[in-house]
Amino acid sequence: MEQNDPVDVLVIGAGFAGIYAVHAVREAGFTVRCLEAGAGVGGTWYFNRYPGARCDVESIDYSYSFDDVLQQEWKWSERYATQPEILAYINHVVERFGLHRDIRLNCPVVAAHFDEHVTMWRVRAESGEEHSARYLFCATGSLSAVNKPDIPGIDRFRGRMIHTARWPEEGTGFEGMRVGVIGTGSSGIQSIPILAREAEHLTVFQRTPNWSVPAFNRPLTEADQTRIREEYPRRRRVSRASSGGSVHVPQPKNAADCTPSEREQALERGWRTGGVLFGKTFPDQYTNLAANGYASRFAERKIRAVIDDPATADILIPKNQPIGAKRICTDSGYYETFNRADVSLVDLRAEPIRAVTETGIETDRSRFELDVLVFATGFDAMTGALNRIDLRGAGGRRIQDAWQDGPVTYLGYQVPAFPNLFLLNGPGSPSVLANMVLTSEAQVDWLVTLLRTARQQGTKRIEARSDAAEKWTTRIDEAAEETIFVHTDSWYLGSNIAGKPRRFMMYPLGLGNYRKSCDEIAENDYEGFMFDGH
Repeated sequence: MEQNDPVDVLVIGAGFAGIYAVHAVREAGFTVRCLEAGAGVGGTWYFNRYPGARCDVESIDYSYSFDDVLQQEWKWSERYATQPEILAYINHVVERFGLHRDIRLNCPVVAAHFDEHVTMWRVRAESGEEHSARYLFCATGSLSAVNKPDIPGIDRFRGRMIHTARWPEEGTGFEGMRVGVIGTGSSGIQSIPILAREAEHLTVFQRTPNWSVPAFNRPLTEADQTRIREEYPRRRRVSRASSGGSVHVPQPKNAADCTPSEREQALERGWRTGGVLFGKTFPDQYTNLAANGYASRFAERKIRAVIDDPATADILIPKNQPIGAKRICTDSGYYETFNRADVSLVDLRAEPIRAVTETGIETDRSRFELDVLVFATGFDAMTGALNRIDLRGAGGRRIQDAWQDGPVTYLGYQVPAFPNLFLLNGPGSPSVLANMVLTSEAQVDWLVTLLRTARQQGTKRIEARSDAAEKWTTRIDEAAEETIFVHTDSWYLGSNIAGKPRRFMMYPLGLGNYRKSCDEIAENDYEGFMFDGH
């Protein structure tokens, strides 16, 4: 097996978090190496190249803030950037800061074991190549472990099968083809309008409907570009202290305190803002079911207004699901697509899939002949990527055993009994509930300061105390119980994966509060962490 020189920090994953980790760790004077499974950098934005893939956070916010020259020189073309533009930006950053020399591509990690005798992590790639490092940063992605459905007969299908998260780099063409899509989460909702325009006929198989709000996307003008550059210092300052990592400000009054006219006006403004921010129209919309009900009923009226067939609208509109309890999708013409004569909708609640056949799909009621089958079935979120690695901490403890009842972390950074291993955007952090780029920067900067402190003190081993992790996780559990998130099944709770423990996995109190808590702990001599076993 090929051996490599040890490094101070080994980073797994070259998405937004991993790339910034390489830069920041190197700037702090540590040696660093990054192992990336893909043939290119970008993580989520490398693999998810399905038609219509687009970020649901405004592009000017979903970008790095650590270098002002970078902010000033890059021009985003649209309010919500597409996958190709985001990937081009990521590659620009890697080239600009010379990060390629510390990144190994086509290098999926299959095992990482902590060697207690020398206080090092031993990491093995799929090729057999071995690496060692004092510290291990897992930037493995919140949404990277693909969820492939277990449907009887799936291997019998003679047509083409594609998962949205593993779309062919060379692209596809569906002219004259009968295409079936299973899933109406974000990737399904974004791709369905485009697939409908290409295919001879599109059949959408929906088990659970999701709320989606139009993106109201538009090109950014030169005037926009000038304004953006002038506003960046304030915009970033406000975003870092906010809940979601953006400058969005909700209606100042709670929903119940507004008059009917004020509520309607606020909801209209929220709707026109577009996408996920509609979920934050009122300050109590995520914590009060009555307030959420105003927004849900408003969204239902908007959706029904663009769908011709009331029965189709009944299937597409969620029932007993507060808007935002699952991540609100952001679309461009999704609901209008079902007005097309060449698009069919199959309600899998009414007629479940019985099997995949050689030529299509058979439900309890019908047979559907298909040439292409697209799986928009999402991910084993938050924990899936780590659980698929043979990851072992002190005493050979497996991560799967440590998390058998659901993930437990301290500050979202560390798992007890896994010394010198640090998670980025993992369970217990704001992760997908906030702007992932700013969250990544905040987490990496905090960890780099921790490593600098350890270096100054001559510390070799850093580990979270079990009681501190249990307390942090309980705090998250209790905070989540006060929100709408626990009122429906979702990947936020792991409910989309059979047998996965049901636990809300993200820190729900916002990026600003998270940063404040982490800073307070650092100022209190890193309370909750053990250094060199003490």
